[in-house]
Amino acid sequence: MIGEFTPGLLIVLGLVLAAEFVNGATDAPNAIATVVSTRVLSPIAAVMMATLFNSIGVMSGTAVAVTIGKGFVQHQVIDLRTIAAAMVAIVLWSSLAWRYGLPTSESHALVASLTGAGFAVGGVKALLWSGWNKVLLGLLFSTFLGFGGGLMLIVAIYWVFRRAAPRTVKTVFGKLQVLSAAFMAFSHGSNDGQKFMGVFTLALIVGGLLPGGKEFHVPWWVILICSIMMAIGTLAGGWRIVKTMGIRMVKLEPYHGFAAETGAAAAIEIASRLGIPVSTTHTINTSIMGVGAARKVSAVRWGVVREVVSAWILTFPACAIIGWVVTFLMRGLDLKW
Repeated sequence: MIGEFTPGLLIVLGLVLAAEFVNGATDAPNAIATVVSTRVLSPIAAVMMATLFNSIGVMSGTAVAVTIGKGFVQHQVIDLRTIAAAMVAIVLWSSLAWRYGLPTSESHALVASLTGAGFAVGGVKALLWSGWNKVLLGLLFSTFLGFGGGLMLIVAIYWVFRRAAPRTVKTVFGKLQVLSAAFMAFSHGSNDGQKFMGVFTLALIVGGLLPGGKEFHVPWWVILICSIMMAIGTLAGGWRIVKTMGIRMVKLEPYHGFAAETGAAAAIEIASRLGIPVSTTHTINTSIMGVGAARKVSAVRWGVVREVVSAWILTFPACAIIGWVVTFLMRGLDLKW
């Protein structure tokens, strides 16, 4: 470290951890929703497993963290106020969605909030639209690959096990789903988990505690702190999201959960290696829809799907506006950071 903690920096880091807590309550449950809803693992066991594999996933690379830290707003306009405003927007919007049990995309909330805050400081010139290209590409990954992956896997399972006894199928996939849930948690860490750790590191750089430069390195203690905060959030409030995804949207058996998790995790991993920030929420939700649709279209409760999709669509404008307003107010009050 090359500087010291200031009150402003401590406030910002606290807001990042608050956003990570909300991420744990609203987004991280996506990684364990199916394994809990199929009763293959208890909520406590699932959270512990998710915490471990999220952390391993985070340490598997930093391409997504770099995209978030450098890809959306000019560095000249990023200061502690813009980071703080973005975190306030995420906490407010995601907490509202959580209240109604709706899974939100913290990826899109983060991108939109940073964009709104950056626009308030430097206008259109402050924005880097190249980052949004990756976001739009991520939407394709999360939507089409998620749905298609879940659909193809469940169809393959139906064909391979078409003559197997139901009890045998349940026993086999009860064990396999533990592996697919671990894979899903790992992929969440390799993509979503990197994002707030990237913002935490960015705040340390802006605050002068870490050196800037071309290399964007996330310290091990940042990974540890953020992983613990995410786990606490999942344990405290994750059941609302698990209930929406794993129970309300479509009734799942272990083999459905295995197909949904494996299809979603594979899509997320491809995106992570390419440095594309994708939404775990979108990917696992669309994968669950694909699995449900393979049975029959009516197996998916499309009314619940409409509620979830509405939350997805509103995330972009809501978080951008809140980020802009909070930054504007901070500048107006001339707060010293």
